[in-house]
Amino acid sequence: MTKKERAGLAEKTLRTLYPEAVCSLDAYTPFQLLVATRLSAQCTDARVNLVTPALFEKYPDAASMAKAEVSDVEALIHSCGFYRQKARDIVETSGILVSDFGGEVPDSIEVLTTLPGVGRKTANLIVGDIYGKPAVVADTHLIRISNRLGLVHTKDPKKVELELKKILDPAGSNDFCHRCVLHGRAVCDARRPRCADCGMRTFCKYAAENEREE
Repeated sequence: MTKKERAGLAEKTLRTLYPEAVCSLDAYTPFQLLVATRLSAQCTDARVNLVTPALFEKYPDAASMAKAEVSDVEALIHSCGFYRQKARDIVETSGILVSDFGGEVPDSIEVLTTLPGVGRKTANLIVGDIYGKPAVVADTHLIRISNRLGLVHTKDPKKVELELKKILDPAGSNDFCHRCVLHGRAVCDARRPRCADCGMRTFCKYAAENEREE
């Protein structure tokens, strides 16, 4: 079985298991998703979703956030961890969005990654979820599951992204990433994967290897 064939089976299975491929972060505008994703670094989505309502009530868009005192943003996002750097990045990014992009969030990975604190994972999420372009969000769940399935053999996020873009259906690649997050949380745990309960066990290399060992 080729990697592309295996990827096709994985996409089909996950689509059946998780019909609604949704982002776990609560956001209602491109700007809010950009900020929420920045906050999610080294922090759980659940924690971010507890923090952002108050943050976005006070600073709902780039124009208002650009005028914010960094110390005030720090206080609002304190529980997300690394709050000082995140606050600086968010305020600085907001200023750039206002001055260079009319307050709008760019739709290009190359441009997005020039913004403070915005890496390829965040950029892919924005262009995929907001602008509907083919994207691969290489978070920890996607990296783990892709390696276990045998789709990739690297834990480097950028390499995982680029390799998966070669074998995933472009139209469904972003949804595939969201479904991997859901599957990683529900079944394919980092420490104790429940292979016996996994719908992909018949074509998963990790499951096959562990069955042989048992």
